[in-house]
Amino acid sequence: MKMSPAGIDHGQAGPALAATRIIGIGNGLRGDDAVGLVVARRLRDLVSPPVQVVEAEGPCLDLLELIGGVKKVVLVDAAGGPGPEGRIHRFDATAGPIGREVFPTSTHAIGLAEAIEIGRALGRLPAVTLVYGIEIGTASIGNGLSPAVSAAVEEVAVRILREVGE
Repeated sequence: MKMSPAGIDHGQAGPALAATRIIGIGNGLRGDDAVGLVVARRLRDLVSPPVQVVEAEGPCLDLLELIGGVKKVVLVDAAGGPGPEGRIHRFDATAGPIGREVFPTSTHAIGLAEAIEIGRALGRLPAVTLVYGIEIGTASIGNGLSPAVSAAVEEVAVRILREVGE
C-alpha cells in the first residue's frame, strides 16, 4: 500500500501512534476515484500533531494496519450511490455497518465497507471511526476530478477539520 503521510514513521513498525488519523483512500490515476487522496492533500498542512494525514492507494484490507493505534480515524473515499456527483455522505462506523449502497464496489479488491466490518470482527476499529464518501462520476484512467467532485473536496475538508478539532 502506498502511504504518503504527514508525520508517519516509515520504519518496519508501521505508522507512528497518533490520537487521530485521517486517511484519504483512492487511486490517483483514475479520475474521481482520487477524491480521498485529494482531500488528504488538502488537509495535510492544516492539521497539527497529534492529528496525522495519510494517503492510501492500495487494497482496502491494508487499512487494518493504518487504523491501528489511534483513538479516532476519519476515512475519506469515493462513493457510488443514487445521488449526484459531489454528494457528500457521512457515516459513523463506530455505531454499525456503513452503507453498502454508497460503497458498493471498489477498485481496491475488497471494498471499504467490507474492510471496516473485518476490522470490527477482529476488534481493530478505533473508538471513533468516521467515514466520508463523496459520490463520483467517472473513474477512468487519466482524468482529473470532475467539477462537482472537486467542489466537494473543500466542504469535506472543512467538515473533517471540525471533526478533529482543528
